[in-house]
Amino acid sequence: MELVNGVINALFVQHPLHVMFVHFPIALTTSALLFIVLALLLHNEHLERAAYYVTILVVLGTAAASLSGMSDNVVRYDGGAPNFHVKIFLAISLFILSLVVVISRTRNARLLWRKDTVILYGAAFVGCFVLAATLGFLGGVIVYGF
Repeated sequence: MELVNGVINALFVQHPLHVMFVHFPIALTTSALLFIVLALLLHNEHLERAAYYVTILVVLGTAAASLSGMSDNVVRYDGGAPNFHVKIFLAISLFILSLVVVISRTRNARLLWRKDTVILYGAAFVGCFVLAATLGFLGGVIVYGF
């Protein structure tokens, strides 16, 4: 029982929850972008579908990372982590953009294959990646300085 209590204490009291969630949006947006680029190059619908499914996980991962980040900012930095206003704005932007991608793709599975939507659909994946990478950089500034 002491081991279980130690693990629970380590996970939920000593270590910030944000650390467990923060890497998911970065890895998932990178994967989604890779899948969408490969889908375009290889004209492969399975890879496009993989990008769609991964983007669903981006929405969930961004929500978890954002909520845990806001909580850790209050608990560990007394609400004053460097750049936290910018990070909140970017996290909300990533959540909204990835959610729009998921909803749009759910409504129309042919977005990547239509000439009138391919550029906007592809740009949304690039945008998600850029937002997640910027959030990761700003998180590194909080931890390691600039």
